[in-house]
Parts: sequence; C-alpha cells; structure tokens
Amino acid sequence: MEAMENLLTRRSCRNYTEKQVPDELLDKVLEAGTFAASGMNRQSTYLVAVRDKETRDLLSKINAGVMNSTNDPFYGAPCVIVVLAAPDPTYLEDGSLVMGNLMNAAHALGLGSCWIHRAKQTFELPAGKELLAKWGLPENLIGIGNCILGFEAEVPAEKPRKEGRIIKV
Repeated sequence: MEAMENLLTRRSCRNYTEKQVPDELLDKVLEAGTFAASGMNRQSTYLVAVRDKETRDLLSKINAGVMNSTNDPFYGAPCVIVVLAAPDPTYLEDGSLVMGNLMNAAHALGLGSCWIHRAKQTFELPAGKELLAKWGLPENLIGIGNCILGFEAEVPAEKPRKEGRIIKV
C-alpha cells in the first residue's frame, strides 16, 4: 500500500532549497532508474547525474536558449539527472519509463522532482554534443528528459484529476 500512496501523492516540484541531494539518496534514485522496463531488455538508456554547479548552470542555459528564455528552466534544483537513450526502436518509451521511475523513487525518498523537457533539442546542439564527448558518451544519444531533483522549498498542491479519462470495455 505504501507504493500506491507514493504513486498517488507524487507532484512535480518547481521550488527547491539550495541543499544538495546526498549521495545515498541520489544513488537510490539512480538505481531505480536503471530498473525501469525496457524493450527486449536492451537497457539502452544512460543517466547522467549533474550536481556540479557549473555544468548544471550550463545545461540550464542551453535548455533555456532552446525556448528563447533566460529563466532557469530547472527552477533552482541543485541536481539534474539527464536521461539519454541510444537510437533503437523503443528508445523513447524506454527513456520515459526511466524518467517515471526516477520521479517516483525521488518522492518515495522525500525528494522533489520534475520532468523538464528539451533534452532532445539540447543534445542535438553543438554545446550538447560537447557535453556528451566530455562525459565519454556516444554522440548519437538522444535526450529524453531532465529529471530535476532536490529538497522541496514548498510542497506542491494537489490538483484534481480530470474526469472521463478511464474507459472500461
């Protein structure tokens, strides 16, 4: 029942404290990501945990530039887990399942999280390709999402679920 409670109470957090995610919590979140289902068990996803402020701020700047903004799209979160995938038939689905596992694990461990888009565009740009090379990763990886992590500065409010989204046949 605890697992169901976590699934039903997780919310996207957009306001974080400056406190960094400790190694023991980050390692558990990352491990949960590696246990996400994947097509034919290919496990073709890569998870890059970024806590280095300079790299985190560069990712933020690139991501914001994709949408012609100067605001921090990572909402001040001190940690970003970049999810990338090798181009195979189920890369998008596999990477999306990883993102879901990361966010649910974060919530279960008392951390806030949120899926931030534009990872695909970020790693298509020369600056993104440079990061992949710096990290020793293949340049053909496709960005799936950025899972921002941290301690919530405020607990996100629950929003009602839309009616009519479940059909039983």
